[in-house]
Amino acid sequence: MTRTWRPTQAAAVTVAVGLAVLVGGVVTGQADVALVGVPLVLAVVLGRALRPAGTTTATFETGGPTEVPGLIEETLHLEPAAGADVVHVRVFAPGHRPVEAVVPAGPARDLTVRLASERTGPQRTFHVDARARGPLDGATEDAATARAADRLVLPEASRLGRVPLPSRLRGLTGPRTSRRLGDGAELRDVHPMAPGDRLRRVDWRATARISPSLESLHVRRTFATAEASAVLVIDSRDDVGPDLHTWRGTEPQRVDEPTSLDLARHAAASVAAALVDAGDRVGLEDLARRRRPLTPATGKRHLRRILHALALAAPVGDPTQRVRPPQVPTDAIVYLFTTLLDATPLALVEQWAERGIPVVVVDTLPAVRPVTEKHLRLAWRITTMERADRTRALEARGVPVLRWAGRERDQAAARFEVLVRSAERHRPVAGARR
Repeated sequence: MTRTWRPTQAAAVTVAVGLAVLVGGVVTGQADVALVGVPLVLAVVLGRALRPAGTTTATFETGGPTEVPGLIEETLHLEPAAGADVVHVRVFAPGHRPVEAVVPAGPARDLTVRLASERTGPQRTFHVDARARGPLDGATEDAATARAADRLVLPEASRLGRVPLPSRLRGLTGPRTSRRLGDGAELRDVHPMAPGDRLRRVDWRATARISPSLESLHVRRTFATAEASAVLVIDSRDDVGPDLHTWRGTEPQRVDEPTSLDLARHAAASVAAALVDAGDRVGLEDLARRRRPLTPATGKRHLRRILHALALAAPVGDPTQRVRPPQVPTDAIVYLFTTLLDATPLALVEQWAERGIPVVVVDTLPAVRPVTEKHLRLAWRITTMERADRTRALEARGVPVLRWAGRERDQAAARFEVLVRSAERHRPVAGARR
């Protein structure tokens, strides 16, 4: 569509007022009154004559600034039309009021626009209308529109410290001490030298004390090192916010309030970062999508893949019932991030427990605001009781349930530390042998 220049509404009003004053002065024979209308008419005529040439262009630069958690930035490249006086810019963003600015015309310039949001995952960003105005506000052009590309906002990881680990470790090396005999730093015992023992393992002080005549050599045996394995299972079958009115899907969710899926992404990212920083292996499963899961691995690059997969997790159609749980290694621990709004998570945990796989459930339902409608209050009361029953059933099986919303999210590190210490008290320790 061809964009054209046209008189502004202010110019039309100015011409009408100027002509009325001029005609009124001529009719009444008052020359001084008629002269008042002449500058008004001449200003509009001059502004029409100085109408700018060309059009204004507005584009968003590709590959602009990378968003920080909670903030999205884009760079708007603005080229005003030649001869324009000012450019009126209006910026739209989902969940925010439009913001307007008047930019002096001149050479091309770059404007930085920012969007604050508590949401993660795929996000719509900016839509801009730019309209230049000519000298004396005599003419204006059709708006130039520009839309920024959607952004994928990765979840931010909080520092948790230690998190629960499986009782069985895997691998021949790693950051943790296992109960197996092998190369490591923690002493297991001092033992007579046997075939396969290396000379560098000989403890000469113990040999001199136990066998002064050097009839036999004694070596220091240590516990082997290994690594822990964990599988993060995110329940992205539903995505609900603090407002019960939005659960029907007919009203938009606010951008300044994290939803259950935002909390699940944040919790999973925090646990994954804690495990990867410790040198353990982490995998990822999504209950809503039957795509190939991320197998357990370690390293910063693998953590980046997990964050990217978490950001892409989203509901697909209506919540489905998962009959079989995701297959996880028997020596791994499962972290399940769910809202507990149905019985599917409880059934999955029961099947994992039957296989002897430890599970930690993270409740990601946000704190729901009170409602005034009687039917919504009744529905929420029933839902609350059902969730409480499921929580009690999980705890009766020895499965810890941690809340990840509001103040409880800020206390997550302390609650994970309590679980770690409890597991250490009940974990059998291999005693030293001589």
